[in-house]
Order: sequence, then structure tokens, then C-alpha cells
Amino acid sequence: MTRAPLADLRETLRLAHGETVIHWRHSARARRVSLRIDPGLGEVVVTLPPSAGRRAGLSLLNHHADWVARRLRDLPAASPFADGHPVPLAGRMVTIRHVPEGRFAARLRDDVLEISGGAEFLPRRVSDFLRAEARRMLDRRVRALCAEAGVSARRVSVKDTRSRWGSCSPTRALAFSWRLVMAPDFVADYVASHEVAHLRHMNHGAEFWALVERLTPNRARAEAWLAAHGPWLLRVG
Repeated sequence: MTRAPLADLRETLRLAHGETVIHWRHSARARRVSLRIDPGLGEVVVTLPPSAGRRAGLSLLNHHADWVARRLRDLPAASPFADGHPVPLAGRMVTIRHVPEGRFAARLRDDVLEISGGAEFLPRRVSDFLRAEARRMLDRRVRALCAEAGVSARRVSVKDTRSRWGSCSPTRALAFSWRLVMAPDFVADYVASHEVAHLRHMNHGAEFWALVERLTPNRARAEAWLAAHGPWLLRVG
């Protein structure tokens, strides 16, 4: 019998290692109970198929309590957008500086990102600046790669995705995490090349990877960088 869906909700539970935020979600596509760590929010996501309830999720959580504790403990420290704090941009660190009297929203001067207006607007203005930079950077990179591959994208957008750095839809729309603008250029180059290659090959077969290798020399280096530093990017902001 299918259970009534557990609402998409968060609650704080005391597990073996201490209090932990649990994000419960039901998915019609899920075939089994699963859990993962959301590094950006520092919480545990438990996904339940329609036939499973909270008890099944708690059983899995308790069974993997040591794994959950270890993964949460190893998360990088959160790095908020705040006056005087560093923020990565294209692989280098720039410093946020609050300039209340400025006649601009945000501007980059050498290695300083100046933000004007009230302090309460500073995090949003830093985010808006980085998202705009990501859109420009990725749109430019995708256009160049599409010309090289002989394909075209219907749309390029940036989002705050948590599980994928990029995606290609069957309608030829490409979407990227805006956080790629904080990574070194070779990382964005690889992710863009990966998604552009999907415009020709909607799979991960040999022809797909051959096209990726033709578009970028950065695959191995970028994959290693994302494995090592990707969780950190998700903790910024």
C-alpha cells in the first residue's frame, strides 16, 4: 500500500553524533530509500520512494550513523558573504569591502569587491554580482565551444544547483551552477565542454568522451579539482 507522502520538510534530530538537520523528501521516481549530504546547507537529505515512510528513513540513518557523522565533520567551514571576508573569483581570492556611500551596487577593483548600500543588502549584492559574472563567462565559453563542435544551444542559464555543476536538457537548454565562476578557469572550461558535448551525444558513450577530449584538455585536472574543492564552493555564501 502506498503511504501518504511525507511533506518536503526539515527537522532537527539527535543522532549518535549529536543534533543533525534532516531534510525529508518523497520522490515518485525513487525506487529505494537513500540518503546524501548536502554540503551547501550542511544537512542530511533522506529521499523516500512513495511506498516508504519515516520509519524506513530513520532505520537507514541509524544504520549509517558513523558515515553521516564523518561526512558532516569533514565539511569545510561555511564562508559567508560579509565585509572583510575573502571570496573566490575565477580561482583567485578577492576581498569583500563594504562601501556604504558608493554610487554603484558592486564593482571589482583589483582584488577588492566593493559593495555599496546598507549592510543588510551586502550578501545579496555579492551574490548578484557573482551570478552576473557567471552568466557572462559561461555564455561566452559555450558560444565558443558550440562553434568548435558544430552545435547550438537553445538557452544558457545559471542556477544555484546543489548536486550537478551543469546539465543539458532534451530541448538543448544548458544550465550551470553559478558557483563555477568562483572556480579556476580550467574547471569552468571542462564543465562547459562536457555539457556542450551532450548537445551532440545525450549519453556518456565513447563518442561523447572523444568530443569532450577534443573540446578541452582539462578533463582530468578539473575532475580532480572538483572532487577536492567542490564541497568548499557549496559552502561559500
